Amino acid sequence: MIELLILYELNKKVLTMYGISKEIHNEFSVLTTPSYGTIKPALNRLAKADCVKTQKTMSQGGRPSTYYSISGTGVDMMKELLLEQPLENPISFLPTARVKISCASVLNNKEQIELFNLLKLKSENISLDIKKLLDSGDLDYYKRMAFDNLICEYKNFISLLEGLIRASKN
Repeated sequence: MIELLILYELNKKVLTMYGISKEIHNEFSVLTTPSYGTIKPALNRLAKADCVKTQKTMSQGGRPSTYYSISGTGVDMMKELLLEQPLENPISFLPTARVKISCASVLNNKEQIELFNLLKLKSENISLDIKKLLDSGDLDYYKRMAFDNLICEYKNFISLLEGLIRASKN
């Protein structure tokens, strides 16, 4: 997910690592807060994959600065990351799906619909799995309450996705 966020920010403008961190924090802090220790290795991976270009300069104070920009390969990678199959781990699914929705503006309408349908299908599957657990009757009171709440969360998320699909079709 960090690679997607970095590419998304670099798709808008050229930034230093500090600038990338600041932009991610400004736009996505309610969803994720990656540290420099996460951003730097991800930038290195993206540079190795030719998704990011670097330019080293000297600042006015005489300190070296590295500026990062997205390459054509990086734009393709960003779209691939957005449209890849959702994660199997239900714990990671909703936060990752929310980030993907937040970055969907870089996709064309057809790609947006594809993304939203992928996320909807996975949400429906997870919701069915939760319902099966609830129907089994083997849950104590607290698990039942937690899973009931989770079903509500997925119903709301599916409703959001259906609205996004309709909006992308218009």
